[in-house]
Amino acid sequence: MGRAFEARKASKFARWNKMAKEFTKAGRQITIAVKAGGPDPESNIALRRAIQNAKSVQMPKDRINAAIKKASDKDTSNFDQVVYEGMAPHGVAVIVEAATDNSVRTVANVRSYFRKKDGSLGTQGMHDFIFDRKGVFYIKKEDFGERDLEEFELDFIDYGLEKIEEEKIEDQPFIQVYVAFEDFGKMQEALEQNDIKVDKSELERIPNHTKALNDEQVDDVLALIDLMEQDDDVTNVFHNLA
Repeated sequence: MGRAFEARKASKFARWNKMAKEFTKAGRQITIAVKAGGPDPESNIALRRAIQNAKSVQMPKDRINAAIKKASDKDTSNFDQVVYEGMAPHGVAVIVEAATDNSVRTVANVRSYFRKKDGSLGTQGMHDFIFDRKGVFYIKKEDFGERDLEEFELDFIDYGLEKIEEEKIEDQPFIQVYVAFEDFGKMQEALEQNDIKVDKSELERIPNHTKALNDEQVDDVLALIDLMEQDDDVTNVFHNLA
């Protein structure tokens, strides 16, 4: 009984911890979006995306509204998005995106994570040849309905669609729509106008080639990624681990 209780307690704590981190990330996306385009989602496409992503992690509506109000009321002029690039152990390329009000603190933390896990912080742009920046829209299969993938591709190719595929994420089927970074806003508006419900959308850095490692080496790289993702300033970590 005692072990079962402790296991349930640990599982619950892990879920709450994950949720707290997701809410923190969502709140920072909202802050950045409000800073860039104001608090009205009707006229701020980045804020609409941030709200959409907050809903996808079950962030309550009152917390979303509070985050928008907080971002509107306070001075967010020193709140910036920053990108760091480096090498994980075993030659794996890593890109870290962060949203911070203190870049000195954030870069010191990121550098320390690389050092602790036998990696190294590099220079911005060093991985430009490895990663392509893409917009990715995640649509639940149930919300995609009976649409034919080939017909959808033909209908949306003028909005920048590069690729569409079906994939399971945590055992739930999703349709993933890929566009070039510069076509993200155009595709978002096209999906909205056609009443296609998007669960979440991201600007991702997708490796054009990956590196295969053995299990022990993979664990070394994942230990660094996990450490990075625990930092509240860090919003995304991308890598080219196979």
